Amino acid sequence: MTETLTSGEARLQAQAAPEGEIAAATHTLVIGPYLARGAYGVGQGPAVPTRSVEARLDEATGLAAAIELDVIESLAVSLPRIRPSTYLGKGRVEEIAGLIRAREIGLVVMDCALSPVQQRNLEKAWGAKVIDRTGLILEIFGRRASTREGTLQVEHAHLAYQKSRLVRSWTHLERQRGGFGFLGGPGETQIEADRRMIQERMTRIERDLDAVVRTRGLHRQSRARVPYPIVALVGYTNAGKSSLFNALTRAEVTAKDMLFATLDPTARATKLPHGETVILSDTVGFISDLPTPLIAAFRATLEDAIEADVLLHVRDVSHVDSEAQAEDVGEVLRELGIETSAERIIEVWNKADLLDDDERTRLLNLSGQAKARNDRDSAAPVLVSALTGEGLAALAARIEARIGRHRSSFAVVLPPEDGAALNWLYENAEMLDRRAEADGTLHLAVRIAPEKEPRFLNRFAAARRLDRGG
Repeated sequence: MTETLTSGEARLQAQAAPEGEIAAATHTLVIGPYLARGAYGVGQGPAVPTRSVEARLDEATGLAAAIELDVIESLAVSLPRIRPSTYLGKGRVEEIAGLIRAREIGLVVMDCALSPVQQRNLEKAWGAKVIDRTGLILEIFGRRASTREGTLQVEHAHLAYQKSRLVRSWTHLERQRGGFGFLGGPGETQIEADRRMIQERMTRIERDLDAVVRTRGLHRQSRARVPYPIVALVGYTNAGKSSLFNALTRAEVTAKDMLFATLDPTARATKLPHGETVILSDTVGFISDLPTPLIAAFRATLEDAIEADVLLHVRDVSHVDSEAQAEDVGEVLRELGIETSAERIIEVWNKADLLDDDERTRLLNLSGQAKARNDRDSAAPVLVSALTGEGLAALAARIEARIGRHRSSFAVVLPPEDGAALNWLYENAEMLDRRAEADGTLHLAVRIAPEKEPRFLNRFAAARRLDRGG
């Protein structure tokens, strides 16, 4: 149902320009203000950088590029401490002000979390609009979310983030397209009216989200009646989850070399080598310093990951900061209540095609794939390339073995004429082995899910139980 806009909302909406056009015309400076090793932040202990300054700045620039900002320069600033008023020291603020004037910069992206006071003081000193890392990530999510639930959740998170800030524009409040309008707006007028509009919009979103959550609950109940195992992909943004999802399901989910190319969850049914059907779920990528409001807002979106039978933690092992990225993913998983040491997690080392020969050999040895081994249920990582297909068979076997850990296996003997029984087994069980005698008698090894085991035993009373898991 289309809502009627108030005159104030219509005024704000009319003054909004398409985000892409504004972004392309906005000269942007990306600043990485990073605490020096051993430095102290406000109310913090010593900073312990987990990744290189270059990689952090590259990631911040990539985030800006993800919404087509015209980044004309990026700058890393080493801080001995954080200044409460401007984050940066006075000398640095003045130096950057000269750069902004000389390069005609209209937007500054600060790769940190700014307080409202810091943001306002920097904007006043530089004569340019300033957004921090949280605001930038929220803007990306606002552009990319396409499902109704995703759009509502991101907008609610953005409003909660902005509620305490003096802002120039609330043009996003009633727009149906993405983005949150930080690049333009009518100026700091009617602040109190805007704040009231924000609260009213948040209340409407919460009501709408309640309805969406109830609908999702019905969908989960429907899926529970067809109890396929869920295999969810999680990992750092741009680790190649969507490419791996496409390779495993032969789907065509958007897979770009871009941060946060995928935001809305996608699920597809696919079959494993022994015939088991699973639901593979692609999820939003994680990132360091992911805004807390977004973790809470996307908790429902990540329900497949929270409830999954198997989690594939996809890592880009070609990235210089792969270990630090894995730590960031682990931190988010723990915030979602998922223990990173849980047996349902399989670590997938992706982008093997980007490794040199020596590094590939080293990682193959670490994963155990270089050896002739029958331990398909190993806890070691699996080295793959979603692009070339390398390692995908080993990964499918690992998923299958992990799902089968708590399932029973049986030996079944069938006469050659019992085609109906054979068909039932192919439809309801995993076919681990099949051998035929000269007279056509079949000797089968099958694995059955716990919820199907009573029906199986009722139909195949003579079946002999094998070791659990096959």
